[in-house]
Amino acid sequence: MKIRENRPEEGGSDRICALIHLDRIEQNMKEIAAGLPEGTAVIGVVKADGYGHGAAETAAAIEPYVSGYAVATADEALELRKSGVSLPVLVLGSVRDSRFRELLAADVRPVIFEEETAEAFSKLAGEAGIRGSVHLAVDAGMSRIGLKPSEESLEMIDRISSLPGLFIEGLFTHFPRADEEDKAVTKRQFEDFRNFAAQVSELLTKKEPGRKKLICHCMNSAGIIDSHRMPEGMEMDAVRAGICIYGLYPSGEVDRNRIRLLPAMELKSYITYIKEIEPGTAVSYGGTFVARRPMRVATVCAGYGDGYPRGLSGRGEVLIRGKRAKILGRICMDQFMADVTEIPEAEKWDTVTLVGRDGKEEITMEELAAQCGGFHYEIPCLIGKRVPRIYVRDDKKAEAALDRGGPTEEKRED
Repeated sequence: MKIRENRPEEGGSDRICALIHLDRIEQNMKEIAAGLPEGTAVIGVVKADGYGHGAAETAAAIEPYVSGYAVATADEALELRKSGVSLPVLVLGSVRDSRFRELLAADVRPVIFEEETAEAFSKLAGEAGIRGSVHLAVDAGMSRIGLKPSEESLEMIDRISSLPGLFIEGLFTHFPRADEEDKAVTKRQFEDFRNFAAQVSELLTKKEPGRKKLICHCMNSAGIIDSHRMPEGMEMDAVRAGICIYGLYPSGEVDRNRIRLLPAMELKSYITYIKEIEPGTAVSYGGTFVARRPMRVATVCAGYGDGYPRGLSGRGEVLIRGKRAKILGRICMDQFMADVTEIPEAEKWDTVTLVGRDGKEEITMEELAAQCGGFHYEIPCLIGKRVPRIYVRDDKKAEAALDRGGPTEEKRED
């Protein structure tokens, strides 16, 4: 699968766009691989439309670096297949029995953690004349989905492994506190999972000598970044790289000096109007901001309808001509206002950086999340469908995409 390079002559957006730097995604993958033991398989997590960056485009960019992909839903998996992805695809979340026929036809791996679900999968696989692969989810402390690492679970695995049309390809878990500096809880949970995985592997090998090795995976982005703080061998057979692909760190407690990540997304908009207001003039809904002095106010064509957090009202900042400009009053659905009194050179159609770098200044996802009381993973995921994603591979192309009058490179329309 290939991504077509952006072309300046192919139209653009005159409101807001998300610039996705594919070269940064590729560099992040190289950093991830360099931080792991040689030969460790990497599963690229592209759920939630690639954390808002575009699942198909991200999957194509990281294809040389991964052994397969993981998503959250059946629909996400099938969309990946439609985009041309041929590597294995794993659905990490629950799937209704009614979707198994589609997943089997598309060679997509669902997650199993209940016997009746395994039986339903086996029945449909048998009808299709297919032996479908599944991964078993283990609950090592998340209390979300998965089997408890217990003797009862081993007995269930023994039973379902004999079902026709079902092949247990993998076993995985997820650690809820891997992004904390103190790894004590994660280490205990890993030991429980490792011991259980060894028992499952032994059971399956005895029942089917010569079978393919069970693929065990538990390490997420936090574990990858902090692998030097984790127990030896935690990489197991594969790791799952998620948020780190996109250049974001899982938390402020992981070791950022070990793996250098580059944020892949920038969010850009434009000034559509500039006005001068007198003292006493209210700005935006509810009049929550009232000017105390003569001011120069810029209207920016982006709002919460685009996924830009309304919680930034009256507290967030944007970048205009390399300088910070404070958001005035409440953010509207499609527009908001910013103070450009101290940026006299600002003019209509200037680029406004909502997330990203302009000159020496930078606004990060983490900054936005802190200001609006959110979580930095949320910010890219909430960027709306009406915001075109423009894919570039170097900063010069990014600059070309933001020439006055709107970005003009190829974009993905949802």
